[in-house]
Formats: sequence, structure tokens, C-alpha cells
Amino acid sequence: MQCPSCQNTDSRVLESRAAEGGRSVRRRRECLNCEFRFTTYERVEMVPITVIKRNGHREIFNRSKLLHGLSRACEKTGLTPSKLEEIVDNLELSLQQSSSREITSSEIGELVLSHLKGLSEVAYVRFASVYRHFRSVSDFVSTLEGMNADKAELAALV
Repeated sequence: MQCPSCQNTDSRVLESRAAEGGRSVRRRRECLNCEFRFTTYERVEMVPITVIKRNGHREIFNRSKLLHGLSRACEKTGLTPSKLEEIVDNLELSLQQSSSREITSSEIGELVLSHLKGLSEVAYVRFASVYRHFRSVSDFVSTLEGMNADKAELAALV
């Protein structure tokens, strides 16, 4: 592992522990040249998932891109960064466990919305407004009405 401070490739592991619910290993390292301490994470390399965009363009699933969009939608909603990481972890895990190596961006958006719906209505509406390309106030209103209808159905069942 290359030291971020001096670029030396010799380091020793000071501590190792499971991270991300056992899906990765966190290692605390020390450079043998400059004694700089740094952290590395080891993850299993997953088979790449191809995302089919609305325009037909294909690109490799980008976890950080999804996390960034989710973070923007969840600003000032009380959802912690670790909760957002958990959502992306779960989504990525379900994509990896799927038999298909391709997924549409629409399917990813719906999966994210299903996670957000029970966590934060504000984050749900914000994410939906970007993902579904809201053009007017009526788009917001129809989404909110749908959420209220879902709540009413749940209340009737209880």
C-alpha cells in the first residue's frame, strides 16, 4: 500500500477490523519510511453493473454518484451520512445479488425512493423531484397526494 504522504510502498498494519457490516476490512497502517498513519479499506471486487440511462447510453454503476445525489436530497432532513451509506450499501448488495448485470436508471430511482419513503418524506419528495423531472407545482402536489393516500391505506389497515 502506498503512503499518501511520501509515496513509499512499505507499511505495516497496526490494526484490522471488520467494517460496513462485515462487507469490508478497515486497516490502520503506518508508513515504515515517514511513520505517517493512514487508513485503508479492503472490499470484495464486485462484478460491474451496467446502468442503462434514459437516453439509452450505458455506463458502469457509480456508487459515489448515487450517494452524492442521495446526500443532496437528504440535506437538512436529519438523515445521517451513515444512514445514507447504509441505503446505498443495501441497494448495491441487491444489485449484485440480482441475476441481471444491467439495470435501468429508472429502476435504481424507484429502489432509492422505496428506501426513502419510510425514512423521510422531505427527502423522498426532493429525490423524486429530480429523478422524475418535476416540471411544475402540480407534479409535487400529485406526489404528495399519493403519499397521503398511501398513509390513509396504512391507517385503515391498522
